[in-house]
Amino acid sequence: MSEYQRKARSTAIYPKKYKLYYPATGLAGETGELLNKIKKRMRDRKKLDKEDIMAELGDVLWYVSQVATDMGLSLDEVAKYNIAKLKSRKMRGKLKGSGDNR
Repeated sequence: MSEYQRKARSTAIYPKKYKLYYPATGLAGETGELLNKIKKRMRDRKKLDKEDIMAELGDVLWYVSQVATDMGLSLDEVAKYNIAKLKSRKMRGKLKGSGDNR
């Protein structure tokens, strides 16, 4: 993940004054594009194109990487943190439900 993050950062060309805001809004847009492809699959009852989905997921990953970098976080530490959080929820029987502090 850290190699990806380093290489992805080398392609980030947004102004520093938009640090965090640019990639966060881009993440929302790319997530919308991914969901739109899935929506059209439901509407048209057609098979999802794996390459289209992979391209959209790659764009989402790029923006996640930039948000992490702008916040001084590595994707490795984000992934480790997330797994620890999910393991804790599983052990406590709190995987279902909603809310950040389960």
